[in-house]
Amino acid sequence: MDQYVAWLRSKTTLRQVDDWIEVTTPYLDRNNDYLQIYARRQNGSYILTDDGYILGELELSGCKLESPKRLALLQMTLNGFGVKQVDGALEVRASKEDFPLRKHNLVQAMLAVNDLFYLATPMVSSLFLEDVVAWLDENEIRYTPNVKFTGKSGYDHLFDFVIPKSKKQPERIIQAINRPSRDEAQATAFAWFDTKEVRSPESRAYTILNDSERDIPLTVMDALQSYEVRPIPWSKRDFVVEELTA
Repeated sequence: MDQYVAWLRSKTTLRQVDDWIEVTTPYLDRNNDYLQIYARRQNGSYILTDDGYILGELELSGCKLESPKRLALLQMTLNGFGVKQVDGALEVRASKEDFPLRKHNLVQAMLAVNDLFYLATPMVSSLFLEDVVAWLDENEIRYTPNVKFTGKSGYDHLFDFVIPKSKKQPERIIQAINRPSRDEAQATAFAWFDTKEVRSPESRAYTILNDSERDIPLTVMDALQSYEVRPIPWSKRDFVVEELTA
């Protein structure tokens, strides 16, 4: 955790842009550009926004969030992080006391939305998360979707699915990653590392990784495994059905 925080602090830069402070984070988007957010004081509190970057970039790439299903998925994701959509921008409001937490939530929401709809062009019939849900349902794997845990650090972490403890298996926490990358792996690893401190010692974490479009980088697999997160390539998902069903 110390290494992660040190990396985050050293790679975060600030720049004055008119009345706003531009915050450049070390997280990369799908174009390998650093994610940026903007902060401004207003009436004793702060407004934090992505200035419409995430949704605008998705639309430019051919992913229009017009269907009821996609809009519902977007809203569900934003709700999980306490983020609102205001005129096409992702936005949160923060006080001086909860500024770090709200900034964390906004950046995580940007990563989640970017990953959720990546490659979801009009030619793609379904989203990866929908495919994972359908697979869980088909195999009668019981789960609770979109579960938020507060970690030891005080930060909130949203996980896609939680399978409750049974007589044979402990609690299993699952995150689906559509576009496996180093940043996504680090974010997931940190979320689990922070969360497992407040969960049952027997709890396990899994990531289901989409390898339909491209191979999963070995750095992603190594990063997850080093933090005791078990990576499951989508192409090998049937190997864990029995383990998740029990």
